[in-house]
Amino acid sequence: MAFLFMKKYIPNTITSLNLFSGCIAVLFVLQGSYWNAFYCVVASGVFDFFDGMSARALHVKSLIGKELDSLADVISFGFVPGALLYMLLKSQDLHPYVPYLGFIVTVFSALRLAKFNIDTRQTTDFIGVNTPMNTFVIMSIPFIAENYPMVLSPYVLIPVIFLSSFLLVSEIKLFSMKLDSLSWKINQYKYIFLLLSVLLLFVFKFLALPIILVFYIVLSKIHFNSMKN
Repeated sequence: MAFLFMKKYIPNTITSLNLFSGCIAVLFVLQGSYWNAFYCVVASGVFDFFDGMSARALHVKSLIGKELDSLADVISFGFVPGALLYMLLKSQDLHPYVPYLGFIVTVFSALRLAKFNIDTRQTTDFIGVNTPMNTFVIMSIPFIAENYPMVLSPYVLIPVIFLSSFLLVSEIKLFSMKLDSLSWKINQYKYIFLLLSVLLLFVFKFLALPIILVFYIVLSKIHFNSMKN
C-alpha cells in the first residue's frame, strides 16, 4: 500500500536529482573543474533518461512531471553548456562582453525545450537536436583542447555557439532511442548508431562526441527516408 502511495513521486524525485546534479555542474564549471562538471552532466543525463522511463513503467505520467523535466533540463542541459562556453571565452584575451555570447546556447536550449513541450510532432522522435546531445558535444570541448588547443580559439567557439543554437531549434528530424520493439528491420539505423557511437567513443574518446552528432543527423535522415519507402 505504501508503495502505491509513493510510486507517483518516484519520477519527479528522479527529475529533481537531474536538476540538483545540474546545479552542482554549474558550480564546477565556474570553478574551472571541468571533469567534475562532466561527471555531473553524465549523472543528469542518466536521471533524465530514467525519470521518463519510470513514469511510463509505473503509469504515473503527469503534467507537473513534464514541466518539471523541462525546468530541470534548462539548468542541466542549457545553463551548464552556456556557462562552460562563457568560461572558455573568458579565458581568452577578448573584449569583456564577448564571453556572454556563450549564454546564447542557454537561451536557445530553453526555446528548444519549450518547443518540445507543445510540438505534437515530437511525441516519438525529435525535431532539432535534443539538449542533452548538444550539451555533451559542448562539454567535450575543453577535453578535446588538451590535444587540439585550437578549438579554444574564439574563431572556433563563437561559430560553435551559433551552430549549436541553430541545430537546437532547427527542423531537422532525428530519431529518439526509445524502442517500441526490438525488430532489426524497424530499428536497424538506431542499432547502427548505438554500435557506432560506442566504437567511436572507445577509439577517439571526447573527440568522438561531435563526430557522433554528425552521424546522428546523417543516420536519422537515412532512417526516415527508409521509413517513407
